[in-house]
Amino acid sequence: MADSLLNESRPPVFCPGCTHERIVAALDTTFQRMDIRGTEAVIVSDIGCSGLFDTFFNTHALHGLHGRALTCAAGIKMARPELHVIVTMGDGGLGIGGAHLLAACRRNLNLTLLILNNFNFGMTGGQFSATTPEDARVGSGFLNQLEKPLDVCRVAASAGAGYVYRCSAYCQNLSAILESAIRFDGFSVVDMWGICTGRYTRNNKLTPAAIDDSLARLPAAAGVVPENERPEYGFRYRQTAARLPPVTMPGGIPICCIPPASGRNEVMILGSAGQRVLTAGELLCLAGMSAGLHVTQKNDYNITVLRGPSISDLVLSDMPVDYTGTTRPSVIIAIAQEGVDRRKAIWGQLDDTALVLAAADIELPETKARVHRLDFKKMTIKPHDRALASLAVLAGHHQILSADMLNHAIEYRFHGMMRDSALALVHTAFDFYRNE
Repeated sequence: MADSLLNESRPPVFCPGCTHERIVAALDTTFQRMDIRGTEAVIVSDIGCSGLFDTFFNTHALHGLHGRALTCAAGIKMARPELHVIVTMGDGGLGIGGAHLLAACRRNLNLTLLILNNFNFGMTGGQFSATTPEDARVGSGFLNQLEKPLDVCRVAASAGAGYVYRCSAYCQNLSAILESAIRFDGFSVVDMWGICTGRYTRNNKLTPAAIDDSLARLPAAAGVVPENERPEYGFRYRQTAARLPPVTMPGGIPICCIPPASGRNEVMILGSAGQRVLTAGELLCLAGMSAGLHVTQKNDYNITVLRGPSISDLVLSDMPVDYTGTTRPSVIIAIAQEGVDRRKAIWGQLDDTALVLAAADIELPETKARVHRLDFKKMTIKPHDRALASLAVLAGHHQILSADMLNHAIEYRFHGMMRDSALALVHTAFDFYRNE
């Protein structure tokens, strides 16, 4: 039998009579019986009194978010499948993270969920939880009288959990139950009913005998759910992934150009939906990469993809980019009123070192920047081609972008007829700019 994993420097401290302390002791006994060392286990805790478990054991640990501990645990188990991953959660976190419980049941990843069910939010004032009986008196008035309490085990079994056990935290074989759950090769749930002496039993008479009586009147939940037996998720995932062809890593952008500017340069493209603003931003980034620059792109657009502003914020720098936001653009490309109106605040911050390439048919706020108007009608450029044509004009200015850089970006990004039409458009716009 292995040594205890209890953390002697942080002994369990719960309210007198709280059953959480019994569960701590039972879990430690389980670890010893299974000869589990601290380096072989991870305790992922939720918020609430159950969230203290990760500090009481000398194991790997992660203190999760309220209701989201199962999500954190899933990531750990997928990354380190050899570890025993145990999640401790109260009935409060269970209700808050109900969707995550359902996903864990369906997925069948080899995790063990220990639900410390004491029928209330004990840490925050004794409010009702998803499992509070309808006739209980709790710190949230009559609200629990309006909602049917959740039968955790029936929900888990119906959602696909392969192992579901409901018991009292006072049962004599609790450690053996926990061992059986941890040994199960799949998702296992142990719903342990206990007593919150700090809050719940102040107004509700609940004893170990009363818990046994309530459990006896419920459908049995005593381990393996036969209809849900299936291979464990992690095993199936790795087995399926191993049969797939190897992933081809994306090719690098060959450095073949010399950038016309040094330092950090910020570009803002202000357009509207359908003007291919995001694609133009991507091309500008590819062009920067062809000159060995570090680049970033941040996009802003409405969920109504056929209407509304479309904006791309870009950074091109000869040094690594730590902050990806644009605060002082070197260049603004303004091709639609919606985009300009969305970024009204930026115009007053520009000085005469900034260049604005603006469509002739839009109104600009007052600015000190140098403004170059683009008459797209004379250039016979359609609205959806304005962004790309503006890049050609920017290349003509040779301030941030060169013609070679833009051509290489188009050659890399497009193929066939699309590449040819994009190059033709760029050459048309570039020639128009030179002949102005």
